[in-house]
Amino acid sequence: VDISPAGEAANAGWAPHLDLEPLSTADLSLVRDLLDQPWIKRDLERQALAFASQKLVPDHFAEVRERRERQVDKTLAAVKERLVKEINHWSTRLVALDEDIAAGKDVKLTRENVRRTIDELTTRLQSREQELMRHRHVVSATPLVIGGALVIPAGLMAERKGGTQAADQPAATAGTPVAPDALDRSAIERIAMQAVIDTERAMGHQVIDVSADHCGWDVTSLPPATDGELPRVRHIEVKGRAKGADTITVTRNEILYGFNQGDKFLLAIVLVGPDGAAEGPYYVADPFDREPGWAETSINFDLSRLLSRAGQPHKKNLRLN
Repeated sequence: VDISPAGEAANAGWAPHLDLEPLSTADLSLVRDLLDQPWIKRDLERQALAFASQKLVPDHFAEVRERRERQVDKTLAAVKERLVKEINHWSTRLVALDEDIAAGKDVKLTRENVRRTIDELTTRLQSREQELMRHRHVVSATPLVIGGALVIPAGLMAERKGGTQAADQPAATAGTPVAPDALDRSAIERIAMQAVIDTERAMGHQVIDVSADHCGWDVTSLPPATDGELPRVRHIEVKGRAKGADTITVTRNEILYGFNQGDKFLLAIVLVGPDGAAEGPYYVADPFDREPGWAETSINFDLSRLLSRAGQPHKKNLRLN
């Protein structure tokens, strides 16, 4: 949870600290006055807990519950298939055994043993069903605060050191330097976002722009129900690039989010021409083959190779390679 000096709480994302650097002991003396500001002395922990309970926990709980129920239902179906098959097999043997006994035939199995086997399998099935149904029941726990950090903008540090870095550049922009064409880049990103949103909506999906929420992706897309079942939600990271570019830069956090989200994560690439015309989006599933090293803040990917693995969206093909 991110809390501003104005007292506004927001979703800071899953691991925002990975983009930050600790202050050195020498730099700490330059900002010691900030530690005594009144807003820091407020009950920030209670505010963070309230925001997490109201805004973050419901979505997280729904995601965990959906995953747990899907896993339990799959396991329960497999258990029933196996044990019911065994019960039916021994029940058939019991019927055949009764017929052989009635006909006076010499039988090797005793009726009591077969009956006991059926009873044991039935009891095991009931026990497993009860156990799995207990696992299926998920209860939301109260969130806990396990730590906090005061984030000092890198621009403020540079200003107090007598540097020339822009005062509003945050410390979390490591690996994403501001270039002279920042306005052009911002326009490309807006065009790319709109292209992805329009494409998802054209497929009948409910689209939510979460780019300002620090979720770790830019667009949440909810496909409509098919045959009474809801397809998997799509978490889309949007990358807009000018036509002719050779690489795409992905930050450490974006890559880690991609691994954490698994099948739900898609990388959408949109190429934007000088006239603002968008080409794409091109969707890449499982775009990353390794986690960044401990000292890597971002990784450059070859754009042409990414596009060679990409596909265009289709209603009946939501997972593209």
